[in-house]
Amino acid sequence: MRRLFFVTALLAIVALSSNAQEVGLRFGGSNGLGGVAVDGVFTMGQFSRVHADVAFWDGYMGIDALWNFIYRPLGEEAFNWYVGVGPSTLIGNEFWLGASGEIGLEYRFKEVPLALGFDWRPTFWLIDDTNLGVDSFGLNVRWVFGSSYDN
Repeated sequence: MRRLFFVTALLAIVALSSNAQEVGLRFGGSNGLGGVAVDGVFTMGQFSRVHADVAFWDGYMGIDALWNFIYRPLGEEAFNWYVGVGPSTLIGNEFWLGASGEIGLEYRFKEVPLALGFDWRPTFWLIDDTNLGVDSFGLNVRWVFGSSYDN
């Protein structure tokens, strides 16, 4: 089982870093897990993107792939806000599957290719047990690549 986690983590990190316009870490809750997640953002257009995470904690691996269908600037500054939704899963001794929402605020530095964000992700778990988790807050620190930095 540990070998499966290692191979999956390695593949996820390679996939996130190969195509992502932003790659970094998410500190805090993810899928009900604590700790740190590998965080990536894939731009889908000017005002839309996919925000994906892979987290490991206490024998579980959590994966989120959230479509931020609203990604807008907040005034003329480098602040952006976003809202999204997508699937979430926990894989370990038990298997959990659900849908997460996301609302957040992000600051993109103009001088350095760095983005800092704070978000809240409530998750409605459907499988293995039906419940609502509302305690997933996270701090995102991401390195911005290429044309995504030029915005």
